[in-house]
Amino acid sequence: MFLYYFRLGVHSLRRNPALTALMVLTLAIGVAATMSTLTILHVMSGDPIPHKSNRLLVPVIDNGPIEGYNPAEDNRGHDQMSYRDAANFLKDGFGERRTVLYAVSAPVEPERKDLAVMSAEGLAPTRDFFAMVEAPFLYGQPWSEADDKAGADVVVLSKALSEKLFGTVDPVGKRVRMMGFEFQVVGVLKQWVPVPKYYRLVGGDGAFGKEEEFMIPFASAIRHETGHNGSMSCSSRREPGWQGLLDSECTWLQFFFETASSGDRADLQAYLDNYAAEQRKLGRLKRNAKNELFDVMEWMERRKVVGNDSRLAAWLAFGFLVLCLVNTIGLLLAKFSVRASEVGIRRALGASRKEIFQQFLMETAVVGLAGGILGLLLSFGALALIGTQSEQLSVVTRMDWQMLGLTFVMSLLAAVVAGLLPTWRACQVTPAIQLKSQ
Repeated sequence: MFLYYFRLGVHSLRRNPALTALMVLTLAIGVAATMSTLTILHVMSGDPIPHKSNRLLVPVIDNGPIEGYNPAEDNRGHDQMSYRDAANFLKDGFGERRTVLYAVSAPVEPERKDLAVMSAEGLAPTRDFFAMVEAPFLYGQPWSEADDKAGADVVVLSKALSEKLFGTVDPVGKRVRMMGFEFQVVGVLKQWVPVPKYYRLVGGDGAFGKEEEFMIPFASAIRHETGHNGSMSCSSRREPGWQGLLDSECTWLQFFFETASSGDRADLQAYLDNYAAEQRKLGRLKRNAKNELFDVMEWMERRKVVGNDSRLAAWLAFGFLVLCLVNTIGLLLAKFSVRASEVGIRRALGASRKEIFQQFLMETAVVGLAGGILGLLLSFGALALIGTQSEQLSVVTRMDWQMLGLTFVMSLLAAVVAGLLPTWRACQVTPAIQLKSQ
């Protein structure tokens, strides 16, 4: 019976092609607008490293001056960390892994004579960073712990920069001149851009920026006095020069801990509180503000990766879908009303209201299926068009299998919901009246 009703539904689509096309197009436009918006919201708010996001923790301590301090104010200017605190956390060695990082830029001098000096943007983390974020290597590996401690001049390149400098060969062991110094290549990363880029939510090009072109050891960047390429907050006086920055309370570094399990978070919080208490004895952290830890998803929420405007856009898209459904209901009412005589004859021949209801509901489902296919194509087109607006938007305009399935489900559900009233009205036809009118 299901296949029979399905064939009737397909046949019904061809009976009035203009009206059917209008219904399918109306439904498809509503579904495409909604799914395009939801896809972007889904990508922006998704967990970028789900199997360990609750074990990667960002510490936040407030090292600002007590003068003019208002505890009720938002202190997100201290979402970064001073060099002094970051160095202490590294030295204490708490957690399974830990890393400090900051963004850097450097002039790169290719050996090839046909290439001019180029500017590249990268990161200066510690060795643990690669294991913490599970960065995939194409060639080589991260630098060693000895390189970390010594601040050796070693570098990990992106695949794109490696191919630009050395072609498609394995460049491990070769040297590249950066910032006026010779750096030895120890590894090359595969193309890798986490979405959102949770380890770079402060400063820089944001949560949906491009991939880093190179990475050098944090200690090497500090030794070469490599300036930071990001934001900095200095709420108190600092001495001039590089050493003045390192000794200051300016916050310009990002820090991450990785714990062995999510249950170790309480121990890390206790460590953070004890550290702050010890620093207060030394005359620092005078605000005595709450010391906080944020896992990846909490950190994304704090940094407003998904803003209120994105959520509002999703609600507006749903409103547009409802408007399309209202129009579809009107078109279905018009379509089913002209078939009253057909319903009356079928009822007179013994068809029950339930069977009529099932038949007409199946027809609306066929409309929904057709609308879903067209809506999916329109969604891909809309996402491709949005992605051309900027490089950051191109990162979030990618539909995955989860959203692909949701598109069809939403289209079918929307068509069935739209068809409930017209189908119910069709079932109320009185056979005797329709037979008399023939």
